[in-house]
Amino acid sequence: MQQAITIKCKLKLQSPLDESSLAKSLENYRQACNAVSQYMFNHNFEMAQAKLNKALYHQLRNDYGLKAQMAQSAIRNVVARYRTVKTQLAQKPYRYDTGRQDQYGNDIWESESRTLDWLWYPISFKRPQLDLQRNRDWSLKDNYVMSINTVNGRIKASFTCQGFDQYLDGTWQFGMAKILHIGSKWYMHISATKELPDYLKEQSQHVVGIDRGLRFLTTAYDEQGKTLFFQGQEVIRKRRKFKRLRQQLQSKGTKSAKRRLKKIGQRENRWMTDVNHQLSKTLVNRYGANTLFVLENLVNVRFATEKVAKAKRYEQVSWAFYQLGQFLTYKARLVGSEVVQVSAKYTSQRCPKCGRISKNNRNHQEHLYVCDRCGYKSNDDRIGAMNIQLLGTQYISGNERPSFSKLTTNE
Repeated sequence: MQQAITIKCKLKLQSPLDESSLAKSLENYRQACNAVSQYMFNHNFEMAQAKLNKALYHQLRNDYGLKAQMAQSAIRNVVARYRTVKTQLAQKPYRYDTGRQDQYGNDIWESESRTLDWLWYPISFKRPQLDLQRNRDWSLKDNYVMSINTVNGRIKASFTCQGFDQYLDGTWQFGMAKILHIGSKWYMHISATKELPDYLKEQSQHVVGIDRGLRFLTTAYDEQGKTLFFQGQEVIRKRRKFKRLRQQLQSKGTKSAKRRLKKIGQRENRWMTDVNHQLSKTLVNRYGANTLFVLENLVNVRFATEKVAKAKRYEQVSWAFYQLGQFLTYKARLVGSEVVQVSAKYTSQRCPKCGRISKNNRNHQEHLYVCDRCGYKSNDDRIGAMNIQLLGTQYISGNERPSFSKLTTNE
C-alpha cells in the first residue's frame, strides 16, 4: 500500500531578484494554464496528453517563457482539473420538478446526468502558482536548501519545515512540488509517498467507533466500552465569531471590507484545518498501532437545515468532516492502523443493547437517547459511536459491507 502526503515548507529567498523571477514564473504559469483551459474548452474538452502537447507545447514555451517541463506540467495540471470537475458533475445529476404528480399526489422529479458540456465558461486559474517536477524543476541540496527552476533560470532558497528530517530516512519518495505566494511569504508544498504494508483485519487489537458532530467534534467508543468525547463548544463559539465578522464586513460593501472578508475566510479555513490536524493526531496517539478506526460514510448524507434554527444552520453544514476523515486516514496508516467507512443508516436511531430502531427515541434538544423497549439511555452521540463500533466489529468478522436495517431487527 502506498501512502501519499503533502509536506509544507516555508521558503526564504536570497534576494529581491530571486523573488521577482519566482513571481514572474508563477504568473506566467497561471496564464499558460488559462490558455490550455481555453483551448480545451474550444476543442470539445480534449484531454489526450499527446494531442495537447502537439497543439500547445511550443505556444506555451514561446508565449509564456516556460521551461520544457513546466509546459508539460501546465497541460497535466489543467487536464487533472477538468477530470475532477467531470467527476463532480457526474456525481451530482441535475434534478428538476416535471410539474406532474403521481397517483398519490406526490410531485414527480426527474434527473439528468451532467457532463463538461454544461460548463458555460472554461475553468479559470486565478491564483498564481507553479508546479515543479522533481529533479527536473526542483531538487534538494544540503543544509536545507532548495534548487528551484524559474523562467529566468535556477535560483536557490533555504527553507524551514518542522520534522523534515524524518522524510530523509530513505523510505520516502519525493514527487511534484507546488510553489505558492501568500501575502509576502513563499511556500513549497512537496508531495511524498511511502510504501506501507497492507493492513490485515487479523492484526486489529482495537476497534474504535467514531461519531462526528458539532456539539462533540468526535465521540470515540472502543471495544472495552470506554468513551472519549472531544468538545466542540469552543469551536462553535469561534465559528460564530467569524460569522458575525463576515456579516459586518458584507454590510459595509467597501473594497477594503471585501479584501478583509477574503482574509477572514482564509484565516478560518486555516484554523479549521489546524483543529482537524490536532484532533486526528490525538486520536491516533491515544489508540496507537493496530487500531481499526470506524467512521460513518457521510457521502450523499444530507443535513436537513430546514429543521434547524436559522442562526445555527451555518454550523450545521460547513464543518470539514471529510477533511477530518482524510487526516485521520493518513495519520493512522503511518503508525500501522487503518480507517474504514461503514453505512450511516440508523446508527443514531438504533439501541445498542436490544437492537430497537426508532428515531423517536432520540431527543435532539437534550442530546439524549432513551430506548422505548429496554429502557437503556445514554448520550445520543455516544449511542452513534457504539453502533459504529459494532459495525466495525462485524467488518473484522468478515462482513465487508456491514449496516443496520429495520428488516433484520426484531421490531
